[in-house]
Amino acid sequence: MNKLVWIRLDNAPHQHRKDLTRTALEQGFRQIVLQPDDYKRLRTLGKYDQITIKGDEVLLEGKTGKFLTIDSKFDVDRALGLAGKADYVVVAARDWKVIPLESLIAEYQGMKTKLLAQVSNAEDARLFLETLEKGVDGVVFDVRGDHELSEAVKLVAQAARIELPLTEGRVISIASLGSGDRVCVDTCTMLGAGEGMLVGSQSSGMFLVHSESKTNQYAAPRPFRVNAGAVHSYILMADRSTKYLSELAAGDEVLAVGTGDRTQNVVVGRVKIEKRPMVLVEAEAASRRFNVILQNAETVCLVSGGSPVSIVDLKVGDPVALWVGGGKGRHFGKAITENITEK
Repeated sequence: MNKLVWIRLDNAPHQHRKDLTRTALEQGFRQIVLQPDDYKRLRTLGKYDQITIKGDEVLLEGKTGKFLTIDSKFDVDRALGLAGKADYVVVAARDWKVIPLESLIAEYQGMKTKLLAQVSNAEDARLFLETLEKGVDGVVFDVRGDHELSEAVKLVAQAARIELPLTEGRVISIASLGSGDRVCVDTCTMLGAGEGMLVGSQSSGMFLVHSESKTNQYAAPRPFRVNAGAVHSYILMADRSTKYLSELAAGDEVLAVGTGDRTQNVVVGRVKIEKRPMVLVEAEAASRRFNVILQNAETVCLVSGGSPVSIVDLKVGDPVALWVGGGKGRHFGKAITENITEK
C-alpha cells in the first residue's frame, strides 16, 4: 500500500504499551507513536521511527508536524492554513464528516505536506484513504488495545491484496536465443501455486512469470524464487512503479500476483544474476504485442489457463496470463502520459 500507516500507542495503558509495540513490529509496522520515556525502555524491541505527539506538535527526527482536533469550521480553516507549512499534518475528529475531509484533501493536493487522518478502525481508514479517489496521504491508528491493532493489520492486509486484473493473451511466437544475463529474484515469502511476478520487455504489458513452487524432475521446488528473466526487463514493484530487473536489491518490495487477480507485497531477500541460454516469447492481447525474454529451462514457467506451464512445453497458440496497462510509458519507473513505442 503506497500510503503511510502510523501506529499510535501513546494513548494505550502504560502496562500494555510494551506488548503492543512488540506486536506492531512483528506485523511490519515501523512508524510508531510513543511517549518520550517509552523510547528508552522499549528500544531493544526492534528498529522503528520515533514519533511523538505532544499537544499540537508532531515530533519526528528532522521533520515538522502539527496535530489538530477538528471540532468546528474554525479548526478546518486552521488545518487548511497549514498546507505547505509543515512536513506532516495529523487531523482527528470526534464526529467525522466527509465534506470537510474532501476540502482538506483538495487543499493539500500537490503540496509537500503529508495529510494524515487519525482513526480507530479499518472501515474509517479505508474511507479516508479513498475519498476524492486520491484520499489522505496516510492514517494514524489510535491503538488502545489489541482490537485496534488488529484493525490496522486488517487494513494493511486488505490494501496489499488489491485486485490486479489479468488478461489472457495468446502466444504468437517462441524463439531460442543465445546466452544472456538472467535474474533470479529470491523473496522473504513463500509463494504458492499460480503465484509469481509481472515481468516484460514493455512496461505497458507484462507476463505473469510463475514462482519455482512447481515440482519437477530437475530441481527441488524453491517457492520463494521467481526466475524472472533478462536483466533489461521491467518488473512491477509493490507501489506499482517499475524497475529493471538489474536494479533490484535486497530490501526492495515487489508485487506478487496470483491467478485469482489477488496481490501481495513481498520483500526481496537476494538477487542472482547468471549467464544462461535465453528464449523469446511473444504474445498478443487487446490487439497489441508484448514480449518477454526468459531463461530457456524446464523450471521456468509462465501461467497458461490458470496453471504453470514450462517454457519448454509452451506452444504457439497457447493462452498466457498478462497484465496490460494503459498506453502510458515510464520515466524512472513512474507512469507518464507520453507517446512512447516499445517493441
